[in-house]
Amino acid sequence: MAKKTEARGIIYLDCTECGERNYTTSKNRKNDPQRLELKRYCPRCRAHKPHKEAK
Repeated sequence: MAKKTEARGIIYLDCTECGERNYTTSKNRKNDPQRLELKRYCPRCRAHKPHKEAK
């Protein structure tokens, strides 16, 4: 069985407009050290808005 490493971690995505944490995902921190930004649907704003990785 493969062993999980510490390189891949769980991150939270915040809406840039309202600041609500809507989504969770994982990424490899060694390969992608910069912050992730995706366009996702925000149920609070009721629109597709850019979501940035939270600290």
